[in-house]
Amino acid sequence: MDILYLIDRLEALLNEGRHLPLTKGVVVDEQRAWDIIDQMRIAIPDEIKKAKRVNQERDRIVAQAHEEAGRIVDLAREEASGLLSQHELTRGAESRAATIVERARRDAEVIKADADDYVMQVLGELDINLTKTLSVVRNGLAKLHAEHQAMTSTAPAAEAASNPQTE
Repeated sequence: MDILYLIDRLEALLNEGRHLPLTKGVVVDEQRAWDIIDQMRIAIPDEIKKAKRVNQERDRIVAQAHEEAGRIVDLAREEASGLLSQHELTRGAESRAATIVERARRDAEVIKADADDYVMQVLGELDINLTKTLSVVRNGLAKLHAEHQAMTSTAPAAEAASNPQTE
């Protein structure tokens, strides 16, 4: 389940609650709130699994880039050994092989950098979403706790007003 959907449900639950007169307090269905929080606990590990899959994909892309670089280097070596028959051709082949190796190294670095950028972007978005989610959950819990405290502290005062004692 999408964590943002769960946050929307929690927000809707708070909006549906009955407002307590003369306070900022809201009475909400406690069981529904706990159900949503439990679903959030289940959904957050899924988001983490997605981030791991992104990391694995980045590793696969980097490995593929190294493999491609190795093939290019092998191709350059084969080309160079075939050109060893003549001295001038040998120098040209060595230069070309070095160029191919350097190009392969640069290409591999570019692919790795692109993969790293992609992973950083996805993990950054995940970090933002998880931070927002945690903030919403903490705010909701604090609000529920404050409402509970307000309800328990006003209950004895209401009883005292309705049952005056005579001395």
